[in-house]
Amino acid sequence: MPETIRFFGTAWVGHDNGYAVRRAAVAAGSLVATVAACFVMRLAYQGVETADIGSFASLLFVAVFAVCSAVAFVRTWDGFRRRPADPAREESLRSLKAIGFIGSLVAYFVRSLTEAPGEQLHRTEYETAVAAYEKRRGSRAGNPAARRKPKARRR
Repeated sequence: MPETIRFFGTAWVGHDNGYAVRRAAVAAGSLVATVAACFVMRLAYQGVETADIGSFASLLFVAVFAVCSAVAFVRTWDGFRRRPADPAREESLRSLKAIGFIGSLVAYFVRSLTEAPGEQLHRTEYETAVAAYEKRRGSRAGNPAARRKPKARRR
């Protein structure tokens, strides 16, 4: 059974059940969420400017969110292609990805333009599992008891 993907279920396997419409909706939704997030960040920046705590703090604010967004974009993008090698490290970067949430939203939007986010990873795993199952199924033929050599009877 293929693994489900958020917003797509298992429609990614055969690109059926409204896959194209879902992909367009996910792309549009993630773009709207990105624009809304940028608006929220603008309000936060205006708050820092209004507080008049200095140009260094304003510069630091912009730099932190830019770096965190870049890291979040790269981590999210890599997460669509392969499973993390070290889940504990991914867990430790969760707060950084939360700060750079705009980068994650942009990665989700860009990926949804070509495929369901995570589809490549799931498709590779699914095809590997199907091939392994077929290999196991192909080696099992007939009655296993009939393949055993009969034991010599003692008299």
